This record gives sequence, C-alpha cells and structure tokens, in this order.
Amino acid sequence: MKAAVLYGKEDVRVEEVPEAPLKAGEVRVQIEAALTCGTDLKVFKRGYHAKMIVPPAVFGHELAGVISEVQSPRSKIQSPEWQVGDRVVVANSAPCGNCFYCRNAQENLCDDLLFLNGAYAESIVIPARIAEKNMLPLKPGTAFRDAALTEPVACVVQGVEDTQLRAGERVLIIGAGPIGLMFVALAKHLGCEVAVAGRREGRLKAAEKLGAQQVIDIGDGRDLAQRIRAKSETVFDAVIEAVGKPEVWEAAVQLVRKGGKVNFFGGCPSGTSVSLDTSLLHYSNITLLASFHTPRTIRRALELIEAGIIHSRDFVDGESTLSELPALLKSMTAGNHAVKTLIRVRK
Repeated sequence: MKAAVLYGKEDVRVEEVPEAPLKAGEVRVQIEAALTCGTDLKVFKRGYHAKMIVPPAVFGHELAGVISEVQSPRSKIQSPEWQVGDRVVVANSAPCGNCFYCRNAQENLCDDLLFLNGAYAESIVIPARIAEKNMLPLKPGTAFRDAALTEPVACVVQGVEDTQLRAGERVLIIGAGPIGLMFVALAKHLGCEVAVAGRREGRLKAAEKLGAQQVIDIGDGRDLAQRIRAKSETVFDAVIEAVGKPEVWEAAVQLVRKGGKVNFFGGCPSGTSVSLDTSLLHYSNITLLASFHTPRTIRRALELIEAGIIHSRDFVDGESTLSELPALLKSMTAGNHAVKTLIRVRK
C-alpha cells in the first residue's frame, strides 16, 4: 500500500510499504478520510514526537474509514464484535484501564497510554486495545470527512469540560486555528458570549461564521494583552489559550477577570517557561488549568458531529492527494494558512 513515512526532521516520503498481518483482536481499516493537524505539523518540523511516534514510521492520526479485515480476539469477552464493511472512526489512543490515573477517571494521564499513528496511508492496522475501547461505529449518513474531526473535537470537549464553561459566560479564545475555531463552535453551542483574538482574515471570518460576537485582529502579536484590551471592553470570565506560546500564556492571565479561569490549552515547546504575577494570581483568585489529550471524550465528540453541531465544511478548507503531502507539509511550515486539509489517500 502507499503511505507517507516520516524519516526525520522535515523528511516525509510517500512510498510503498507492506501491509502488516493482523494479530489477535486487531482490525484493518481502509482509510476514507484523513485530515492534517497542527500536531502532525509539529512532528514534521521536529522529526519525532516523544510520546506518539519514533521514525521511521507512517504518521497522521485523524481518520475515518471502513473495516476491511478483522482478526478474532483470543477472548470472547472483548467487544464490540467488528465486521468487515463497518464504517468507523478511530481515536488515536486508548488507556490501559488499570493504572492509578485510569482508576481515578484521568485516562488522559494513563501511565500506559497506547497511541496510534498511520492515517496518511491507504489502510491502517488498529491495535486490539484501541479496537476494543476507542473505535466507534458511524451512523449510515455520517460523512467520513466529518467523522475524521472526532479526535480534535474530543480534545476541545475535554477543554470545555475542564474549564466548566456555562451559558452566559464571556469567553475569550486566543488563537483562530482549527482548535480555536472548534472552541468557538462549542462555546457558542453552550450559550457563551464568545470573543476571538487571532490573525489572518480568513480565519477571523470563519470565527464570525461560527458565532463569535467579537473578533480581534492581533496583528504581529506584540503587546498582546494591551492590544486586546484596547479593542475590547469585555471583562472575560474565562480565557482559552489555543496558540501554544509562553508569551500568550502570560497574556491570557492578564485578560481574565477576578475569580476567572484560564485554560492553557495550547502546548508550548518543550523546555519553555512562563513568568506569572503571583500577586495577581493570589489576590484575584484566578484559576489556572491545562487540558491534555482525550481518550474519554471521544464519544461525546462523535455525538456532536453526528448531531450536526460540528461540520467539516467549517474547518476543512483544502484538499490534497497523498503524493502531494510532503509538499503540503513544507508549505504549511512556510506559512500556508489553510485551517485543515483533507488528504485523499486513495485514487
């Protein structure tokens, strides 16, 4: 089969790779839709991901497709029983279910979290644990390109739940990339009053289309807190940082009201640090939190997609063939402004 293989820093090659035979409980899925992701771009730039992938390896993790082969599990206790032809969406991880964190409803922090990569290929082998715990059936009318959004939407669901957003709250989302836009959609669905601070006209217009009452163009991003205050008189109950830069984390804390909540959702580069005003945090009683990963919220994400609350048309604004993927990733590194791109893995 054809697949995109990551060999190292900015080195991805589309080549023929053999289809691995299935082990007990594994499932092979013919991929019908794969989407680009900011995490995949980071992996491309760095050439690896400490938790998710070690090159050389097929990569990509947002996918939906059709089961083409099933290997029976050793135990008949395992469920559900998948069949060839089932339409499915696959999460990119599954927890062990046995460690301290799994037993305490923190599966995203599982000590033995199993990750899955390989969406940029004609087919993918789903490990038995993921097939059992985090592969979900699709309704007959669910489009594959919509279903492929399930994993990033699940991340945002996790962030919304962690931040405990409620109807009527005034929410500032810093960042108008795919994740920021998904936060707009879900916060608006909850009945929040939403403002977005970001750049690039197309993405800010997308935020407006999704229901943001206010969009703020941050320009070059310098003096971020002052720039946002100058353009908005709103006092924000919650601030979501969806950029992943230390200076934006620091600005987020300056923009929330007394007693408010800040979610540092965007992961910053390894080794970076932030400087926070301890007096501001203490005397303003600000709650700081961060959200990481999402094996538990995958079902709620698919419910939102199949209910029509999340549509791929609002987030997927480009298409590319598998053979064009290496060039696409390089263009994204150079500043391609697409929100998400659908990768057609088969002719």
